[in-house]
Amino acid sequence: MWGQEKKEETSSSEQEGKEVSMVAANSTIAEGAEDINAFVGKGVEFKGTITYSGTVRIDGYLDGEIHTDGVVLIGEEAVIQAKITAGTVVCKGKVTGDVVAKDCIKLRAPAVINGSVKAPVLSMEDGVLFNGALEMAHGVHELPRDASLHPVGMIMPPNIKRVNG
Repeated sequence: MWGQEKKEETSSSEQEGKEVSMVAANSTIAEGAEDINAFVGKGVEFKGTITYSGTVRIDGYLDGEIHTDGVVLIGEEAVIQAKITAGTVVCKGKVTGDVVAKDCIKLRAPAVINGSVKAPVLSMEDGVLFNGALEMAHGVHELPRDASLHPVGMIMPPNIKRVNG
């Protein structure tokens, strides 16, 4: 009334949307999070298979499988026991299971990975615990199968004389 500013009322869904946007914008895990299609929040437990396109962020507990060509964002407090097949995986949480990424896997501290990882690109920060096998799926150049070593000659030190027998 007397020159006081009027407080704007916002609905709880508008406020939650703003909070999620702020968390995504301020978080280092927010790579590719411009348009999150689904969100499994802290304290949520999910068992089963998730199949989607786009981006999903997981901060809760998931037991099952994740299949997508899109992005999987795994929050710091997430605990996942699953086989993950995705385009890109960005992880700060705990994952037990095999992870396959078509594009890349980014492990951010304090992530813990127990299982095999397969991706053409892997980045890992200091502080990440990784226990498992790694396969760089694409871009790895192997030597041809028929490659062999051939001697080109022997180099003798100057103080040793060659004796032909």
